[in-house]
Amino acid sequence: MTDLPAGQDTVARRNIVVLTAAQALGAASPPIVVSLGGLVGQSLSSDPALSTLPVSVFNLGLALGTLPAAFIMRRFGRRNGYLLGAMFGIAAGLVAAFGIGMTSFAIFCLGTLIAGFYAAYVQSYRFAATDAATEAMRGKAISWVMVGGLIAAIIGPQLVIWTRDAIPSTPYAGSFLSQAALALIAMPVLMLLRAPRTDGASASSAAGGRTLAQILLMPRFMLSVTAGVVSYGLMTFVMTAAPVAMVGHGHSVDHAALGIQWHVLAMFAPSFATGYLITWFGKERVTAAGLLLIAGAGAVALSGLGLTHFWISLILLGVGWNFGFIGATAMVADCHTPAERGKAQGANDFMVFGVVAAASFFSGGLLHASGWQTINWLIFPAVAFVLVPLVWRAARGSAPAAERSQA
Repeated sequence: MTDLPAGQDTVARRNIVVLTAAQALGAASPPIVVSLGGLVGQSLSSDPALSTLPVSVFNLGLALGTLPAAFIMRRFGRRNGYLLGAMFGIAAGLVAAFGIGMTSFAIFCLGTLIAGFYAAYVQSYRFAATDAATEAMRGKAISWVMVGGLIAAIIGPQLVIWTRDAIPSTPYAGSFLSQAALALIAMPVLMLLRAPRTDGASASSAAGGRTLAQILLMPRFMLSVTAGVVSYGLMTFVMTAAPVAMVGHGHSVDHAALGIQWHVLAMFAPSFATGYLITWFGKERVTAAGLLLIAGAGAVALSGLGLTHFWISLILLGVGWNFGFIGATAMVADCHTPAERGKAQGANDFMVFGVVAAASFFSGGLLHASGWQTINWLIFPAVAFVLVPLVWRAARGSAPAAERSQA
């Protein structure tokens, strides 16, 4: 690997701080949409079956926004792309609040769709943290940016509580206006982001780059993407069904909400340690451990329907997602050159969040048709599909840097 230009480490550390703060603000938007989307949809839609459509449309916007976001950042730079993303965030909150005020289900769904476009930019903050980082520092960089998600998991729900009745005549509109305010506050933070400096050698290496098809056909890249898809897809698939299953098996709505709160905390709290674990044990081993924890969550869920079974399962699911997704992200970051960054990362996020959108669409229907046990039995074949090649890869050890472009 080419040595970084002098001062690059300082740029990397500065960007990690900036992106962690931006993550805390930007990642607070999805909890607002997820918490209130169904409730607002229920009050605005004439068809009860469409009440959760705003949340599904949000996930669709996230999936559809990944490739355009990658192109814009590649063409105009990370900082300019992120500022445009924050503008989407402002527009999303304003449009959603306007839809509530006008009692228009379609306008409200448009607002959550735009919120998905904003989330497509926020999701790439984890990759931006690796732009100026050394190879040894990448896992820690991704992990620290994801810590911002822990802060967001607290900010988002609290804003819902504080602002849902801020406009007495229009319940919940205040929460979506607060969503716009968070995106506005994020803009001056993102202005502090700095592009990594390059020397002559690195600039020359960035001049070319493989086609997207060539990158997609790399076995290492395919494995990295698949690990991310399975980690995030299974987490969404199970989490979406869990609150409905808990209430359906006799637990209270408050108990279901508390279970989701513990799940979200479990998703982000391990980020303080995940980067160090990646440094000590390697990306593949940490990712494999995450997948095993997700499988463990399924086993606990299948062992009983008590409150403790649901809560422990959701906590294991959250920790498993953290290890699996951060590990897979770090694996992807090793599979491309600076010139290939935008298309490789954009393709990864498109596939990951495309599956997430599909999981959110189908989870509720499958739960209604086949039950909670079926949801959890499906975890095991999906985990096995990626765990076998991942363990084989980990057993081989990490390939030398010179071989990674061919791996």
